[in-house]
Amino acid sequence: MLDLETFRATPLNREPYEYLCVPGFIRAEHLEAINRDYPKVDKPGSIPLDVYPYGPAFAAFIEELRGPEMRRAFEDKFTLNLAPYPTMFTVRGQCRATDGKIHTDSVSKIITVLIYMNPPWESSGGRLRVLRSPELEDYAAEVPPDAGTLLCFRRSERSWHGHHSFEGPRRALQMNWVKGGGYVWHEQWRHRIGVWAKKLVGA
Repeated sequence: MLDLETFRATPLNREPYEYLCVPGFIRAEHLEAINRDYPKVDKPGSIPLDVYPYGPAFAAFIEELRGPEMRRAFEDKFTLNLAPYPTMFTVRGQCRATDGKIHTDSVSKIITVLIYMNPPWESSGGRLRVLRSPELEDYAAEVPPDAGTLLCFRRSERSWHGHHSFEGPRRALQMNWVKGGGYVWHEQWRHRIGVWAKKLVGA
């Protein structure tokens, strides 16, 4: 399902920090099935992978992302040994007007992988920007969240990113290699509490 050949052939940008973007990272013939089986996330925020049910094509997609070939491709690209580190997955389905604030990601994250699952993106909002500084207009790249597009980066104190406001459906899968299983447990618990609180407020 994954075009790792194109990923390997895409140069790693080193300024303003280490990142690369691969449109078409998901092979075109698999997009429809993966999108069909994507979790039906009807709440904003990052949701742990197992909160909403998903279908077999999406499950196969996740297994391929978790696999050794994917890990080796990232190890080669970023010159890292990722074998000791667990992975964490979250999904998004809805974007709030307040989402997209500039940040660098948690210090417990090593590599962040974002894979988008949206129709051709027409809005000026919701396009993630790789930033040179914590200023939204000081950007090195802007990535529309089109279906199958991958953006990944090595987390650092300079890995600023964010996007202009957008409100509505916006599907994004986030995968991270993180420093320890304790962080995965804490984040999964935190996101689950957030989902529960939103349901309670809605009720």
